[in-house]
Amino acid sequence: MSTVEIDLENWSCPLPLRDYPRVVLGHGGGGQLSAELIENIFLPAFRNAELLTLADSTVLNVPPGRLAFSTDSYVVNPLFFPGGSIGELAVHGTVNDLAMSGARPLYLSAAFILEEGLEIKLLAAIVERMARAAREANVHIVTGDTKVVEKGKADGCFITTAGIGILPEGPFPAPFRAQPGDIVLVSGTLGDHGMTIMSVREGLDFQTTLETDSAPLYDLVAAMMRVSTEIHVLRDPTRGGAASSLNEIAAASKVGIQLEETAVPVRPQVSAACELLGMDPIYVANEGKLIAIVAPQDAAAVLAVMKAHPLGKNSAKIGQITSQHPGMVVAKTSIGATRILPMQIGEQLPRIC
Repeated sequence: MSTVEIDLENWSCPLPLRDYPRVVLGHGGGGQLSAELIENIFLPAFRNAELLTLADSTVLNVPPGRLAFSTDSYVVNPLFFPGGSIGELAVHGTVNDLAMSGARPLYLSAAFILEEGLEIKLLAAIVERMARAAREANVHIVTGDTKVVEKGKADGCFITTAGIGILPEGPFPAPFRAQPGDIVLVSGTLGDHGMTIMSVREGLDFQTTLETDSAPLYDLVAAMMRVSTEIHVLRDPTRGGAASSLNEIAAASKVGIQLEETAVPVRPQVSAACELLGMDPIYVANEGKLIAIVAPQDAAAVLAVMKAHPLGKNSAKIGQITSQHPGMVVAKTSIGATRILPMQIGEQLPRIC
């Protein structure tokens, strides 16, 4: 665990949990050990009024508007990596899925599948990272569940989060709304998260710093929506990268997408790592970037807002929507040729989020 950013040796864990330094099956049994795990690990980290009721379900006050609802599971390996952990991913992934509908994330649930033998202090570190990410995203984790499986039946810790958010009346961004003439924008460099996981998992030393881009995107989305009501599509290009996300949009909207390959931002170290491993950064996963498809008259204003935001300073215009080759994504290369970017077949790098 050399890549864990916290100092686990000096980390203060709220033990004793009946003096168990590691998770045992009884921690998922619903009895006294489960109660102690909740009292000592989860409640101090996630504390909020809704969670403290400890009821079978949580009653929520929701402002007027329409609800967006999303869920996702996180099985990333390793659990900690440069710039993040499974804890941050479990929050960022779900709040970003809500934000891609234009919804302001409000509440999350969190379900943990723990492997017998997982160190309690490691679980506490994951939960603390998760709680910090929730505070930064301005969401409350209001309900949850914990199960423990036998040693060898999981890989330390899996987390499932579900979230609800609120969005105002009116059209909302959706994959089927791209129109010919729209402009394709991206909020920053591609491939950072995927290559970070690859380097840690495989023990590769690229003699450079790779770090996940995992981040909550709603604040950026809100800034964009304040200057335009014509943001037709938002998408966070996670598994399968930007190429797969754009293929899904092209298919849903029945349009073609023309990219300028040289305009796609990629960090030099990510580009070098991809070249070494024979990978294409446009297919590599991201956890803190978005693709926006915007009406042409609003594209410049939206791009300016994106560039002014800390999470969008490397934003770029990378292409446009066309009525030609519907359902396909085509890239113009640096030498003036064109190539088709098909939907990724299978998974380039499993267990990435």
